[in-house]
Amino acid sequence: MKLTKPKFWDYKRPNVISYFFLPITYLIQLINFLYKKEKIKSEKIKTICVGNIYIGGTGKTPISLKLKEILDNLNFKSVFIKKKYQDQYDEQKMLSSKGKLICKKNRLDALKEAINIGSDIAIFDDGLQDKTIEYDIKLVCFNIHNWIGNGLCIPSGPLRENIKKLKNYDAVFLNGNEENTNELENIIKNIKPNLKIFKAKYNPLNLDKVNLDQNYLAFSGIGNPNSFLQTLKKYKFNIVKNINFPDHYQYSNKDIEKIIGISKKINAKIITTEKDYNRLNKSNSENIDFIKVELKILNEQDLIDFLNEKL
Repeated sequence: MKLTKPKFWDYKRPNVISYFFLPITYLIQLINFLYKKEKIKSEKIKTICVGNIYIGGTGKTPISLKLKEILDNLNFKSVFIKKKYQDQYDEQKMLSSKGKLICKKNRLDALKEAINIGSDIAIFDDGLQDKTIEYDIKLVCFNIHNWIGNGLCIPSGPLRENIKKLKNYDAVFLNGNEENTNELENIIKNIKPNLKIFKAKYNPLNLDKVNLDQNYLAFSGIGNPNSFLQTLKKYKFNIVKNINFPDHYQYSNKDIEKIIGISKKINAKIITTEKDYNRLNKSNSENIDFIKVELKILNEQDLIDFLNEKL
């Protein structure tokens, strides 16, 4: 059963429920501190990890895809590496459509395979907190709408580790829709003044295939459904109903039949994300539109220069 993210995680400051879970939070942090292993750094291949501190919905996969595109243009032979989870077929499909994907239960085994096939660079989609690999470049993604939520670590809040851990990383991506990020950038610079900051926005690629003159029912099962909704509103979709499911939700025929039934009652076309569409059966996706987006790096040349310097 998939669990829904608690609402109090995204409050601007902790509440009573957050403080109630603090003893468990401290216990988890103590276990993580004690469970230290010597990380392995490969001399045979360069490694880039695209991860997050805020759990879920920060744009790791779109950033990984963009990095692959840039590295291809720089004539590097790169591969994607992703830890194998049964419920993440959607992301695996997106990555494998753009390049070689090595998907294994153990990231070290996947890295060995990348070396064996002669890859120059391994792009890890997630794995920033992996205790076995020392990455050459460590990138942290944030969605600027959620930022760090209430600022506390799991289960008191949505963070895998304290925001101050940014000092251990090489660069930050702030993903959104061109909102003002000065306040967030100041917080980041106070933690690590020389930390590189790259800003990105979501660009729909298939608006020509949708009709903006009709009403829409939107549904999604992603880490940050609000970002999807804000993108739709930005591009003038008239959303009359929005339904959220847990991240990586596996839709049943009954779920889709219910969504279709609601859409007929309110006379609305159905729209979802590309990731959600990839989790639908062909038999029940016929009358459902999806928005295909790419992440555009607003300061892309700075990113190219950064990669050239690091690699």
